[in-house]
Amino acid sequence: MKANRKLWVAATVCVVAVAGVTGCSQGDDKAADPFAGLTADAIADKAVETTKAATAFHMNGKGKTDGQEMTVDFSVDSKGSCKGSMQAAKGGKAEMIGTDGASYMKGDDAFWRTTGGEEGDSSEEAGAMSALLKGRWMKMPAGGEGPDAFCDLKTIVKDMDEDTPRKGMTRGADADVDGTPAATLTKKGTKGETTTFYVAKDSAKPYILRVVEAGGEEPGTVTFSDYDKPVTVTAPPADQVVDMEQLAGAS
Repeated sequence: MKANRKLWVAATVCVVAVAGVTGCSQGDDKAADPFAGLTADAIADKAVETTKAATAFHMNGKGKTDGQEMTVDFSVDSKGSCKGSMQAAKGGKAEMIGTDGASYMKGDDAFWRTTGGEEGDSSEEAGAMSALLKGRWMKMPAGGEGPDAFCDLKTIVKDMDEDTPRKGMTRGADADVDGTPAATLTKKGTKGETTTFYVAKDSAKPYILRVVEAGGEEPGTVTFSDYDKPVTVTAPPADQVVDMEQLAGAS
């Protein structure tokens, strides 16, 4: 299965920007600019640092990685709770939850047939895994960069910090992201890609509201919301869980 870091990058720098991040400040009475005097790079740095300090957030993204389109809808908090789903364009959807140090994934038949098992497994082997997990949750082995890392907020924001370019940015016209005024920051890449940050115009909490990459090999968009809202998760019943670590040990 794809590593969490790859999935994060796919969600953060995925599919071409779609409509919905347009709209400038309206009216004659404009609020004071909380970023007055700051360069675009300084605003981006401030936004990343503020976002890294969040105790929780929700992210919804659509993007392409390795030529495959996927969507991710996910919430995570600093206590290790998370829940969400991901879906591939060719079919196949999986739910993910994490709580009390354990993480679980439940996919449909198409998901397990296309992502289950090891690379190079035959269709029969993939089908056997799909049959084993049909309607049940797979408990993920601890550690590594698998889906369990999705519940690690520190890992997610660390990857975001490292994988989002924010030097040499320019500030454009302000926008509106789901009703929140936002500063627009753009970075042009060396391979024709353009990365755009939408940063909340809030002097106290200038969170990242949206990141969009247009062009390039992995275009896409991800929107952030529900900052600092705890995530409530309940572990699945034991009789609906297949513990892959125990299964591997038994075999």
